[in-house]
Amino acid sequence: MTDASDAATAAPRDYRATVFLPTTPFPMRGDLPKREPQWLERWARLDLWARLRAKSAGRPKFVLHDGPPYANGHLHIGHALNKILKDVINRAAQMAGFDADYVPGWDCHGLPIEWKVEEEYRAKGRDKDAVPVLDFRAECRAYAEHWLKVQREEFIRLGCFGDWWRPYSTMDFASEAAIARELGKFLLNGSLYRGLRPVMWSPVEKTALAEAEIEYHDHVSPTLHARFPILRAGAEDLVGASVVIWTTTPWTIPGNRAVAYGPEIDYALVHVEGVADGSLLRVGERLLVALKLLPEFEKEAGLGAHTVRRVLKGAELAGAVAAHPLRGRGYDFDVPLLPGDFVTTEAGTGFVHIAPGHGEDDFNLGRQHGLPIPETVNDDGTFTVQAPGFTGLHVFKAHEAIYAAMREAGTLVARGRLTHAYPHSWRSKKPVIFRATPQWFIAMDDANRIRARALEAIARTRFIPEAGRNRLASMIAARPDWCVSRQRAWGVPIPVFVERRSGEPLRDPAVIERVCAAFAEEGADAWYRPGAAGRFLGAGRDPADYEQVTDIVDVWFESGSTHAFVLTPERGLPFPADLYLEGSDQHRGWFHSSLLESVGTRGVAPFRAVLTHGFVLDEQGRKMSKSLGNVTAPQDVMRQYGADILRLWVMNSDTAEDLRIGPEILKQQAELYRRLRNTLRWLLGNLAGFTDEETVPYAALPELERWVLHRLAELDARIRRAVETHDWTGVYPELHAFCATDLSAFYFDIRKDSLYCDRPDSHRRRSARTVLDALHRCLCAWLAPVLVFTAEEAWLARFPDEEGSVHLLDFPLVPEGWRDAALAAKWERIRAIRGAVTAALETHRREGAIGAGLQAAPRLRLARQDLGLLTPEEWAEVCIVSAMEVAPQDGAPGEAAPPVVEFRPAPGAKCERCWRVLPEVGRSAAHPTLCRRCEDAVAAHPAFSRAAE
Repeated sequence: MTDASDAATAAPRDYRATVFLPTTPFPMRGDLPKREPQWLERWARLDLWARLRAKSAGRPKFVLHDGPPYANGHLHIGHALNKILKDVINRAAQMAGFDADYVPGWDCHGLPIEWKVEEEYRAKGRDKDAVPVLDFRAECRAYAEHWLKVQREEFIRLGCFGDWWRPYSTMDFASEAAIARELGKFLLNGSLYRGLRPVMWSPVEKTALAEAEIEYHDHVSPTLHARFPILRAGAEDLVGASVVIWTTTPWTIPGNRAVAYGPEIDYALVHVEGVADGSLLRVGERLLVALKLLPEFEKEAGLGAHTVRRVLKGAELAGAVAAHPLRGRGYDFDVPLLPGDFVTTEAGTGFVHIAPGHGEDDFNLGRQHGLPIPETVNDDGTFTVQAPGFTGLHVFKAHEAIYAAMREAGTLVARGRLTHAYPHSWRSKKPVIFRATPQWFIAMDDANRIRARALEAIARTRFIPEAGRNRLASMIAARPDWCVSRQRAWGVPIPVFVERRSGEPLRDPAVIERVCAAFAEEGADAWYRPGAAGRFLGAGRDPADYEQVTDIVDVWFESGSTHAFVLTPERGLPFPADLYLEGSDQHRGWFHSSLLESVGTRGVAPFRAVLTHGFVLDEQGRKMSKSLGNVTAPQDVMRQYGADILRLWVMNSDTAEDLRIGPEILKQQAELYRRLRNTLRWLLGNLAGFTDEETVPYAALPELERWVLHRLAELDARIRRAVETHDWTGVYPELHAFCATDLSAFYFDIRKDSLYCDRPDSHRRRSARTVLDALHRCLCAWLAPVLVFTAEEAWLARFPDEEGSVHLLDFPLVPEGWRDAALAAKWERIRAIRGAVTAALETHRREGAIGAGLQAAPRLRLARQDLGLLTPEEWAEVCIVSAMEVAPQDGAPGEAAPPVVEFRPAPGAKCERCWRVLPEVGRSAAHPTLCRRCEDAVAAHPAFSRAAE
């Protein structure tokens, strides 16, 4: 042993071993692209999904029914957004105490896949129509199977949990049978019928298209002003005048059978007295044009001097009859003028030429007045023999021939061009036409009342965001009968026989059951095999008496009926689902068809709630395209950053709006991830060796620790509310802000001194580690639904277990008693005052007066109502200075006044161990370079005690 004088002159000691610096195997760098696949392998080895299902037995079910993506290519960023959001919601529901059994699915039929196979045919010079239908269907099936497997691996790589090895697909034999059975229900209840109606038709794909298969692009259309000479009218001065129509589809003129007017529109009877050079108008003729549109017509038709003989209401045209503008050229029939409530004066001439086979309004008006509906256009978009003079011409190339024929007939008034939004096929990107063809429809307003019941179901459904309710309801309210037939080969055939004698579909439950049984055993290919008609019709019926329908069912009907073969007792999934979740375009797609199908067969919606997300754009808000070079592929993001970064991007975004992504945004997300990871690392480092015996009871914790637990209680409520409402917007940004602001910049900043330098058994240090334990458990669990790989790593770094996983845990139970609004309000004021102190110290640091806050001992002048917030010692601790003097400000009690910070350097010497500057440093004989707190801690530290011995 040495005496005091010897100690004073002893060589300086190294106290670094006595400081409790953080220690953890959890690395600073995530190295996610390399490590994430290793976690996936571990989860597969543990069969984690099966263990979750076993653990969840008996829990209340949570079912997010998966809207099926098409199995026809690599995943794009929209797929990643959709599946990650679903995965977060599922995982959070699971950790909140539910059995979140998620069955992923794929849409494997229909045009997108058929089109890809046809592309391969075209590349090889093969004719699809020459391939036997069963061979073609087999190639489509193989194509879909390939991409289903590719997409499954890519979804798994995103960290998405699900029953990946027992998914559903619409081409499963059982699914095909169920789809046929669902369609059979509409057949048997009378809602399925065959009728002639105009539908959106793709001449390229030679099939009808659903509204959801349409996208609008700018298109340059030829325009036409044409005369319809009036043959008969109630007023003599109208006979011999010409009604002028305007259209952007000159090719529909051969299909014209009427002209519509607005009964309340004011029309001008114009006498032409002068024309511009090049005009096709004739001096002396009389024209009828809407008065409001006359100025525009003057410019477009080259009308010069003229007189308005009189103005008449459209109702005066009742009973008038005109001649077709191609009269004498195979169109020698009268054209009646009919009232139409859809006629407006927004553009054109106030008259609409009516081609009943080429428009919804046209068709309805024609049906109302018994007009003929000629089939003037073939499947491929060429004119039929019912378009004399144009047979064989493609409709999109016919305008010049029509102009020429009308010029010759003297009925062409003007021609032009218009750029406008026009419907295109989403697959071929080519413009479509409205074309009346025999199709199969499901009635919206028959005895089954599908429209009315769907609107009632929408009123009972929760929508996230709420705007989705009106969007879906307005679409349902305005839609026509549902066209469910497609003229293609790859899909579930419409399993209907039509009696040739009556033209009526056969509505026989036994036939439907035989078809469904065969489909379940052999797949829908059974419909196409030789002898299928006799097999399904059964004994007593001659197949020659029936037409076997060859159309396939709309893929939107297929995906809309997935609830019928997924939400079933066999899968252990209840009906209806708790949640449907897709992009906002699915209001007219999957949400729409699922609602109609379920209401039509079960009378209720297949979902309790509907959540929609936006689309993904580039950093400038532009749509992604290869030509712009602005595509962000999820596979590239995972190779560079890892899936956790992509998942964090999703949950840091407002998914109800369109999302943006690109290199700079991903860098920002990587930085946010780094802060979260550093928070976990700091927690782990300062929890080394922590045991339950070290825990301090809540009532004995200092106020600062209880404030942190209050914040945990607030966040817990926020997360549980998100689980309940499915609205996660802002939750993870709030969690990040908690880590960055409340913890790293405040709580950790204050408590690191105690954690590093207090003696191991100090109440303050034990209290801090008690709270760090709660923080680690909560943050690992709360981050687990999003940062699935990082949370697993952070959990096992502290609780290593060969069979363990954070994903087998539930969210920690956070006591309601941790909430303390009064304490929160007090510490909000303390933080505001602390901000003023640190700002003042930063000014002096920049000026060189101090190098760090611990070199200061400021005087803090506070309003009188703030004097009791903390003791001077506590203020010094909170503001991270070596000492603090607190004094009152002048002013009346209760007067609001900002704190005043008077800078003073800290007197004394710097403690070699904790770096505080205190007068007491140097007074210890045993440890002259330490403060008294550090001297006590060193004496109690086992490492120093052993070294001293």
